Amino acid sequence: MIDATTLQALRDFPRQLQAHYRAIPEGRAHWAPRSWDGIPSERFTAHEQVWHVHDIELEGYRERFRRTLHEHAPVLVDIDSEAVTPARNYAARDIEAAFAGFAQARAETVGMIAAWDDATLARPAVFEGYGPTTLRGLVHFLCSHDQQHLAGLQWLAGKIAAEGVQRG
Repeated sequence: MIDATTLQALRDFPRQLQAHYRAIPEGRAHWAPRSWDGIPSERFTAHEQVWHVHDIELEGYRERFRRTLHEHAPVLVDIDSEAVTPARNYAARDIEAAFAGFAQARAETVGMIAAWDDATLARPAVFEGYGPTTLRGLVHFLCSHDQQHLAGLQWLAGKIAAEGVQRG
């Protein structure tokens, strides 16, 4: 089974994502800095961060889990999210739909993960950019991905707060 700490972090993430997003100052959800240097996640506005997390849950990790469960040692692609984002027109999509859809998808994901036994979690895969892994490893990478996006939202809030500060 997956350890309780990781499972709880995955379960709590939709609430945390929404709270971190709501901490972005009003009117700044689509704001982008002059420089993305140092961002701990992909180069997305706050609004795009949320939609990215929504889509990567369904099209990225769910698909990786499905393939690892049903194929022997599949090679799992790393999605270049920054490349596909412009075509998705995240800026025009409703943020509340992203939160609702993601919360539902994550609850389903956690239900699946919680049911997997140690033998299932040991199923092998090769994750592009990460190398050989297991289903258990993919769960931890998903949890890590969540944390990167919370950090990305905080990074954006920091850059917004620093606007207008004179450089000495």
